[in-house]
Amino acid sequence: MHVNHEELNLKDKLVSINRVAKVVKGGKRFSFGALVVVGDGAGWVGVGKGKATEVPPAIAQAVGRAKKQLMCVPLSNGSIPHEVHGRFCGEHVFMKPAKEGTGIIAGGAVRAILEVLGARNVIAKTLGRGNPCNVVQATLSGLSQLRGPDDVKQIRRIDGGE
Repeated sequence: MHVNHEELNLKDKLVSINRVAKVVKGGKRFSFGALVVVGDGAGWVGVGKGKATEVPPAIAQAVGRAKKQLMCVPLSNGSIPHEVHGRFCGEHVFMKPAKEGTGIIAGGAVRAILEVLGARNVIAKTLGRGNPCNVVQATLSGLSQLRGPDDVKQIRRIDGGE
């Protein structure tokens, strides 16, 4: 599903900044990698990575890439519709819906994604080393497995032969 990101009111959130050094003849040359998540607070979310010699251009590049990677996630009453497990490399992210008033109980990268997504009541646990890039990919893997009530009805109509 392709969406025009100019139509959405996107907010971006910085997940991590990483300074890396390349050793050259004259010493060390530093550059910065940025990991950013963007979302409209109503079910759209995207993730991007950028790299530049300064921090602001790296963030700008990451935001631009995140806007091209937007995906829609079904939400129900400010939470996710059902429990889900996301896996990527050594990371495992477990997310489950929570009742109204619970808030987002999640760490670091998962919290950033859920906040820009627009989920208000979710409980999440990250299992693994906690590498932000892998945690973000595992979270997106889990969110992509979510099915809303309409999706399930459609699937059951096809399988049940109504």
